[in-house]
Amino acid sequence: MANGNVVTLVGNITRDPELRFTNTGQATASFGLAVNRRWQNRQTQEWEEATSFFDVVCWREMAENAAESLTRGSRVIVTGRLEQRSWETPDGDKRSKVEVVADEVGPSIRWATAQVTKNERRGPADGGPGGGQGGGRPQAASGGGGGPAAEPKGYGYSEEPF
Repeated sequence: MANGNVVTLVGNITRDPELRFTNTGQATASFGLAVNRRWQNRQTQEWEEATSFFDVVCWREMAENAAESLTRGSRVIVTGRLEQRSWETPDGDKRSKVEVVADEVGPSIRWATAQVTKNERRGPADGGPGGGQGGGRPQAASGGGGGPAAEPKGYGYSEEPF
C-alpha cells in the first residue's frame, strides 16, 4: 500500500464475525473491534481509559477464516486501510461510515496462546492465486517489460511462508 493509508489496531472483538457472500460469490466477513487507550492524568496521577470502536471488514479466504476462527472477546491484531462507505436508507437519509478493510488479521499472544492451522493452498482452478476468483496472495507487480514479474528477495509468493 503505497498511498499512506495504513492502520494497525490491537483490540478485542466485540461481536462474532458475520460471514456473507456478494452476488458474485465473494466471501466477506465483518466484526467489531474495541481498542482501549490508557494513560495517566498528570494533574491527578489517576489512570484514565478511553475505548474506540471500529468495524473491520475481511474479504475472500480471510473472511472465511475469520468467521471460522475468531470469536467475541478474542484479542487480535488487524492491519489494513481505512475506507469510507456511503449509502442511502430506504427513507432517503444519507449515511456513511469509516471501516477498516483488513489486509491481515492475527491473534495477539501478549496474554494468550494461539494455535495456527494452515489451510491447504488453492490453485488457479479452484479460486486461488492466478485463478478466476482472485484472492490468495497478491501477485508481484510487473516491471514495465513484458517478462515475468520480479519477486521480492528472501520470500517468493510461490514459496510457503512457514
